[in-house]
Amino acid sequence: MTNQAYRLGLLAVGEDVVIWPLAKLVSPQVIIIGDSVIIDDFVFLMGGMKTTIGSFVHIASFTSITGGGEFVMDDFAGFSGGIRVYTGNEHYAGGSLTNPAVPPPYRVPVRSFVHIQKHVIVGANSVILPGVTIGQGAAVGANSLVSKDCEPWTIYAGAPAKPIKRRPRERILELEAQLRGQLYDSRGHYIPSAKRDRCAGAI
Repeated sequence: MTNQAYRLGLLAVGEDVVIWPLAKLVSPQVIIIGDSVIIDDFVFLMGGMKTTIGSFVHIASFTSITGGGEFVMDDFAGFSGGIRVYTGNEHYAGGSLTNPAVPPPYRVPVRSFVHIQKHVIVGANSVILPGVTIGQGAAVGANSLVSKDCEPWTIYAGAPAKPIKRRPRERILELEAQLRGQLYDSRGHYIPSAKRDRCAGAI
């Protein structure tokens, strides 16, 4: 665990985590972060009902994750810059007032979820709306609007996002297995980079 991650008051955090100083984490006490994670400057991450970020995850600058709902980002997933993720929404039909400046009961926000599964990559400036699961290994092109679930190992693009072609599932999973073989011990525990460096120096 980095000293900075510890000071932020996260619910749980692994090893080799880099959270750049200009990132903003709201409600860090509900945020869980795995191993080998990079969160760039100018990321805005709002902890909601459940906020879990897996291992080997990168969230690039100017990305925001808001809405107060559940957000799960699994291992080996990555966000490019400027992505907008909404885990909650408003009642737009006119039955209540809207926006966070309005107190209850005049405002009735809708809390939902977004689930980013393993090996997902999302291109710059894309928008992901509440209630969406992006399936394992899916890729979303830049400037896309994701309003519905994305099928695993499929490339999507456009507004709204539509399937374009398939991704190479077998090769990506093979590379994951190789990496895990190098960076995890026989009990399946992640080996921090400092410990790996010491072992390499002793050879």
